[in-house]
Amino acid sequence: MPCFPLFCSRRVESAGRTPEVDEEFSVIENIKLYSYKELRAVTDDFSPTNKIGEGGFGPVYKGKLKNGKLAAIKVLSAESQQGINEFLAEIKAISEIQHENLVKLYGCCVEGRHRVLVYNYMENNSVAETLLGRHKCSIEFNWPMRSKICIGIARGLAFLHEEVRPHIVHRDIKASNILLDEDFTPKISDFGLAKLMPPNVTHVSTRVAGTLGYLAPEYAVRGQLTRRADVYSFGVLLAEIVCGRCNRNMRLPSEDRYLLEQIWEHYRRGELVVLVDESLGGVFDPEEACRFLKVSLLCTQDAPKLRPAMSSVVKMLTGDIDIVEMEITAPGLISDLFDVKVQDPQNDKHNATTSSYDSSTFSSLDTMQNSTFVSGASTGATLTLTAAYDQSI
Repeated sequence: MPCFPLFCSRRVESAGRTPEVDEEFSVIENIKLYSYKELRAVTDDFSPTNKIGEGGFGPVYKGKLKNGKLAAIKVLSAESQQGINEFLAEIKAISEIQHENLVKLYGCCVEGRHRVLVYNYMENNSVAETLLGRHKCSIEFNWPMRSKICIGIARGLAFLHEEVRPHIVHRDIKASNILLDEDFTPKISDFGLAKLMPPNVTHVSTRVAGTLGYLAPEYAVRGQLTRRADVYSFGVLLAEIVCGRCNRNMRLPSEDRYLLEQIWEHYRRGELVVLVDESLGGVFDPEEACRFLKVSLLCTQDAPKLRPAMSSVVKMLTGDIDIVEMEITAPGLISDLFDVKVQDPQNDKHNATTSSYDSSTFSSLDTMQNSTFVSGASTGATLTLTAAYDQSI
């Protein structure tokens, strides 16, 4: 069972680091350290032609390492102290764990003020870009591929939630954070918002962060984080993959804009099958597709305690747990709890994305559309979140 190390077996050069950052690095071991010179060389001096994305805390480049492996090289902007915290969180979260459905961290660079993460490169981009993107690629996502992707994501999350010690809550499960390798095996990426759950703790209170549309309502309102918040996000993502659309589309009629609402209404009418992605041309297993949508509803139920654990979700998706007789209650929706106003900066310099990698693939802040989420709840809280990718734009 994977556990996190308590002591560092290797010290790294501390030039340009604060004592606080040095202390953070003291709990990290077994990380390959790259020199900044080496990473400059493999990216042709961070050439724009090798740039594959622009994250909220800096750009991402494609490079070929000395061992011949392709890598995605995430460069942290030197000005962002918050970014340094995210950087450390990513290293601590995944430095000591490996799973078929998690991205692999090759190493990092900590040199002067330079902070760089080096990941394995994913040939088929993200689910957001290739399956849900505005410019859908030529890849045909047939039903077996979608089923494989959904089950793989569920297995990766079950591993984080139940097998890793301490447990990890990802906090930003969404389509752009699911990368696809050459065989379309899904890999959960971007651990910048990840939280470690101490033993025997039911929840942690923390600042609210994540992506609007995937965010569990109880977490948005109270800031109390549990693994069931990730389960909710997975339920939204599962619905998107089955239906082939994002969780909201403001260009549709009001009754069709929000995917979870649609699924709930069609479930009550016994008509779930009509929501399956039309691009499949009717070539899919209707029983399995409807089961997946029911699992999506189970995962997004308003009461967190009613949502299944991810290990159970895996068994539901594979048919090892029968859900036919399970009672499903209405999904929790942010709009059920308070009015939401989303302010979209029209000229934000970070709104643009480049090349094939979605800008949020390697960043906890989705730079496609930075939005302020303003709560009208009695707490008076103002929460800065990320707007979910809107296919209507």
